Order: sequence, then C-alpha cells, then structure tokens
Amino acid sequence: MPSSDAPAAVVLLSGGLDSTTCLAEAAAAGYRCYALSFDYGQRHTAELTAASRIAASADVVEHKVVRIDFDGMGGSALTDDDIAVPETPTEGIPSTYVPARNTLFLSVALGWAEVLEAEAIYIGVNAVDYSGYPDCRPEFIDAFERMAALATKAGVEGHSIQIQTPLMHLTKAEIIQRGHQLGVDYSQTVTCYQADDDARACGICDACRLRRAGFEAAGVPDPTRYQPNAPISAD
Repeated sequence: MPSSDAPAAVVLLSGGLDSTTCLAEAAAAGYRCYALSFDYGQRHTAELTAASRIAASADVVEHKVVRIDFDGMGGSALTDDDIAVPETPTEGIPSTYVPARNTLFLSVALGWAEVLEAEAIYIGVNAVDYSGYPDCRPEFIDAFERMAALATKAGVEGHSIQIQTPLMHLTKAEIIQRGHQLGVDYSQTVTCYQADDDARACGICDACRLRRAGFEAAGVPDPTRYQPNAPISAD
C-alpha cells in the first residue's frame, strides 16, 4: 500500500474484469485506493462477493458497499426479472443498460472523494469493446468532470477532482494484457450478467461474449468458471 501521505483515489469496483484492472491501474499510479461498490438490485450478488474479495487482496484503505434501489425502478434486464437478459447480439442500446447508473455511481463517488480530499475517481468505462451504453462514452465522462468542478467545494476552491478512465480507449484484449502486467488475478473476477450462486458464468450473455473474446484475442488462457450448461467447456 502507498504511504499515508500519498494522494487518495476512489475506485469504482464492481468485481468485474474492467473495474479490477482499473483498481490495479490506480494502485500502480501511486494512489491510496478507496474502493466503492454498489448493491443496486442486480440479478446476483456474485459480483459484490468478488468485489469484497478483490478489495481485500488489493489491500485498499477502505471498501464501501452502497445500496441504491434500482430494482425498485426497473427498466433494465439487470434489475428487473421480467426483462430477459439478451443471449444473442442486439442492435442499439441493449436492455442490460441501467438508466443513469454511472451518473449515480459517480455522484456517490464524488461525494466520498470530496470527504476524503481525494484527487481522483477511477472508473473502468470503455468505449471500444463495450455494450453501447451511453454513460460509458468519453463525452459523458468529460461532461461529468465539468459538472463536478462546478458542484463541489473542492472544485470551487480550485482543487477539482479528476475522473480517470485508463481503459477508455483499450480493446478488451489490451485491458487483459495490461492487467496481466499489473498482476491482476482474473480468476477472482465475475463479469457475467446472470452468474449462478457459485459465481459461474453463463457463457452466452453480452458480458461473457466480450470477456471470452478478449482472452482469445490476448492469447491468454481464460480462467472463467462456466456453468455446466454453458456452450463452452466448463471447469
């Protein structure tokens, strides 16, 4: 862990491949890392369990899990059991998009970052190999950073909190290769939209397809544990 006088950063940690790599990037940059996860009514808690495990192994200063009632609003296949998770590629913004999710996540992170007097917020959004979510684009991050400078005491006093997106322009294969350089153990991560109670992946949702293709393109063995009925070899 960096020394106590190192700058602080809040890192959004879902327990998935991208956010775990992002945490490693923040640590490599010399930040004291504070991990922030959200229980937002997602279909399974496997990723939150993974996030807690990853935060502990990464020796973060503190790990918070904040509850947001997205399941009470619905509108997404990730928070509404009446909406099926797509199992084939779709056109446009998929039903797994959670309305305003990153806006709310970053807002909570911004509040904690200001309390901590942190210099940065790290988020693992990506605009290359991703599902087409509007709140993963550079334009959104730039707009949020401008808003943060206006909406906080830190920003008004000239100490704006930076939104760091080190994975924004990397392919999934490049993210995996970078993570391996940083010593990330991807077997600890959960990326699937419909993982089972044992944190095994379905192998057919959009998140699984992007993850598997990334490992193949990176030339790195895929450590993902798949469900017995997944359309690939299961562990």
